Amino acid sequence: MSNISIQNLEKKYGDHSVLKGICLDIDEGEFVTLIGPSGCGKSTLLKIIAGLEDASGGAILIGDRDMTSVPPQKRNLAMVFQNYALYPQMSVRKNLSFGLKISGMSKDEINRRTEAIAKTLEISDYLDRKPRQLSGGQRQRVAMGRAMVREPGAFLLDEPLSNLDAALRNAMRSEIKALHKRLGRTMVYVTHDQIEAMTMADRIAIMRAGEIIQFGAPDDLYLRPVNTFVASFFGTPKINLWDGVVEQADGGRMDVRIGANAVVSLPEVKGLKSRSVTVGVRPEALNFATTGIPVTIDLVEPTGSQTEVLVSFGEQVRGALLVQGRYQHDAGKAVFVDRAIDDVHLFESATGERIN
Repeated sequence: MSNISIQNLEKKYGDHSVLKGICLDIDEGEFVTLIGPSGCGKSTLLKIIAGLEDASGGAILIGDRDMTSVPPQKRNLAMVFQNYALYPQMSVRKNLSFGLKISGMSKDEINRRTEAIAKTLEISDYLDRKPRQLSGGQRQRVAMGRAMVREPGAFLLDEPLSNLDAALRNAMRSEIKALHKRLGRTMVYVTHDQIEAMTMADRIAIMRAGEIIQFGAPDDLYLRPVNTFVASFFGTPKINLWDGVVEQADGGRMDVRIGANAVVSLPEVKGLKSRSVTVGVRPEALNFATTGIPVTIDLVEPTGSQTEVLVSFGEQVRGALLVQGRYQHDAGKAVFVDRAIDDVHLFESATGERIN
């Protein structure tokens, strides 16, 4: 197993900076996910770790050795790609063993590793088939197996599930997580899917425009986002973000006005009186109540186990609630909603940075 340390990493294409001073320490045996919108630099970062692209500055340490200029074949890493990257003319057995064969490994050891990995991934019955005879999920297992059979210090996975349908993605997500637990190897996993990141990772690095915005456990990013970008990225439906003004603050409490009619009372934050803020409340933190914020139901969207309810208060303010089970009220009905104090996030209006 290997730890990975990325120190002030830079990547430029001409005058365009793709990665800007990336610093990231990944512990031995840890599962870390890189996530962010398209073009944020997450796949470029993974390729530089693998040695498939050169860094413009900074250093990469793998197992405490400086690997910045070391060719990819000497980094003891294995990479799994989005498009499987299997040899179509070879059987599954040969796909698994090809890399070991060209490394000069003995035939007995090649057979031992191939059979062991096939058993682990439950593809022993497919060893003599060609990739075209396999389903998408089976091909992805072969791609994983080809990486695993090398027994690398760390695995790098670049959106390996994005070509699969929803059911297969869910199944493979569970399989990869179970494999990580069984193997105990370091894994760095690139995805654009928040569900994959939240359910699989020990820690998540969320990126934007070539920078890491926040790095922490899934609960840290969801419950204490550092800014409105992170808060909005995680969660379905998205977090409610409302413009507010702190009207008064005394006695350890402060009132924040949202729109014309809604006022929420929160624990006082020093220095906020008369300031504009952005109030964030996640849909599942809002509840229908007998008193509270008066709202009008705009739309009810049942999804089976949950119901998303869209509401409005005032002319411009919209919000969403996520209710367990079914919710029967019709659009146009006037109701009240309330929220738990601990579930209210405050951000700077100008910068989007977290306040409380």
